[in-house]
Amino acid sequence: MARNGSGPSRRRLLQSAALAVTAGVVLPATHAEAGSTDGTDYPLAHWTPASTANYTASTRPSAYAIDRVVIHVTQETFANTLTIFQDPAKAVTAHYVVRSADGYVAQCVREHDIAWHAGNWDYNTRSVGIEHEGWVDQPAYFTDALYAKSAALTASVCDRYGIPKDRTHIIGHVEVPGTDHTDPGPHWDWVRYIRLVNLA
Repeated sequence: MARNGSGPSRRRLLQSAALAVTAGVVLPATHAEAGSTDGTDYPLAHWTPASTANYTASTRPSAYAIDRVVIHVTQETFANTLTIFQDPAKAVTAHYVVRSADGYVAQCVREHDIAWHAGNWDYNTRSVGIEHEGWVDQPAYFTDALYAKSAALTASVCDRYGIPKDRTHIIGHVEVPGTDHTDPGPHWDWVRYIRLVNLA
């Protein structure tokens, strides 16, 4: 997660105790995440809007070409991440958040708008940001469900904008110029992920 749209610096979010994660268990939507699939850019996502103070309204791809997907890890729980995105004082958002246990996808910012996720304005304007619940040093959060549902989402984004499904165009936050982030970290299985994106 990156703070604001321009600078590489970020406010470290307090890390709460990790929740037990069980792959394949479908969890009910909490009040903070409950949303409709109506009008989402990705039909399997649930609309859970971020505060309008935390992203820039735009008309992408006419205003800015979309040619990247940036993969993030929240360093927070799923529910807390949504709460942060809905807080107008936080100055941070991503387009999507994927829950660890079951791969539930929340869309928080429309793809035509510019989410503040990369800490680099140029990369924010040209990318779709996908957050994944978990911590970079806790690979148990990277469940089969999370990989599968996230890969299907990324494949959909790539198909809709003509983005090649490769590591040049699907990148980690750590690869954004000027970042101080390490996510998705050494436990993220890029080979598996890119294979799943190409199979979706």
